Amino acid sequence: MSTPHTLNQYPWWKYLLIGLVMLWGLIFALPNLFGEDPAVQISGARANIAIDAAFQEKVAALLDTDKLLHKRLELEGDRLLIRFADPEDQLKAADILKDRLGRDYIVALNLASSTPGFLRAMGLSPMYLGLDLRGGVHFLMQVDMDATIKQIEEGYVDEIRGRLRNDKIQYTSVGRAAGGGVQVEFKDSAERDKAMDLLHKDLPNLQQTEPGPSSLKLTLSEREIKEKRDFALQQNITTLRNRVNELGVAEPIIQQQGSDRIVVQLPGVQDTARAKEILGATATLEFRLADEENDWNQAASTGRPPINSRLYKDRHGRPVLLQKRVMLTGDAIVDASSGLDSQSGGPAVFITLDGKGAKRMDDATKDNIGKRMAVVFIENKTETKRVDGELKKTAYTVEEVINIATIRDRLGRRFQITGLDSTREARDLALLLRAGALVSPIEIIEERT
Repeated sequence: MSTPHTLNQYPWWKYLLIGLVMLWGLIFALPNLFGEDPAVQISGARANIAIDAAFQEKVAALLDTDKLLHKRLELEGDRLLIRFADPEDQLKAADILKDRLGRDYIVALNLASSTPGFLRAMGLSPMYLGLDLRGGVHFLMQVDMDATIKQIEEGYVDEIRGRLRNDKIQYTSVGRAAGGGVQVEFKDSAERDKAMDLLHKDLPNLQQTEPGPSSLKLTLSEREIKEKRDFALQQNITTLRNRVNELGVAEPIIQQQGSDRIVVQLPGVQDTARAKEILGATATLEFRLADEENDWNQAASTGRPPINSRLYKDRHGRPVLLQKRVMLTGDAIVDASSGLDSQSGGPAVFITLDGKGAKRMDDATKDNIGKRMAVVFIENKTETKRVDGELKKTAYTVEEVINIATIRDRLGRRFQITGLDSTREARDLALLLRAGALVSPIEIIEERT
């Protein structure tokens, strides 16, 4: 008689293998059990801003002074992460740190994984959740419409000045009026009358008034102001959408709210500081010839550059005297990519111009071979500070020469610029130039994760 035989019997090592696989899977899943801490992330607004142990001690002292409860501070490369137990503490700390640290630092809200260090040391991290599970970051942005109108009026100042010169109409001054618009002062009423006829024909969209016997004031109509504001808002939305695409965010929401605000929702974004930096940046470039006929040292010591020149500073604080006339602006750039300079090995941005820009660059450089050309980095920013218990906005512009070099040959459609602090700055500048400049400065007035 035969012994009963179990059909579903497997060798012992197979059971052991299944157990080990299940145990290994459980270990890999452990980081998902610890959740996330509300956190504040601080990074430098510029690549040369140090985020180190000394800065960590400074921030810790600020938190202790204001009695802000926090779990711990962590240095992670070029950023500082502050963990909190409660979202209310996170929001309060973010507001205070923005005010105390100033414009050299980017303070952003974030969510930081609570995975223990020994699991992170094993290379384990929480599973990335999809858009429907993880959430993301929400920004409410205020568009500075006053800056838009100011920029348009400044453009009209240059245009009116040029038209009066071409027709040999004598004027004593042209500039923006205190209450808005452009005001022109003439030698006498006869010259003013000639200018009124000329500008009525050439610039019929400007309304004319006579504030004095030899004065003329030109203002935009309410209809045109509304059109310019609407255009600026829509252009900013387009630019923000391009920048979000460059960041690689899936299914973002970018839409108008009211007459001067934009809502941006970025699902699943983890590095909110970088998103905030890229979305709010207004960086662009100008190319100008150096003024080599006048003494920059004298202009710097007196603070009075020649009438056709402007005094700038490079990134080391040294004065540079450049011509007022702009050879080319960032608007002519159709493509930009970052890389390394083949000669110096330093970071570089490789520029491609549109047809019109290429012709302007060619015309400007062919007659100036042997002279020096400067690249001016321009960024409009807005700073919010608490004054007498109220939040006050202050707009300011950063203008600095990042590169100045001798023109060796005619420049055409493609060329490169150097003088940047780091590969990160080159990468970010290339991104901004590709996505386009913001028509009007924006400020993030609300941020939620």
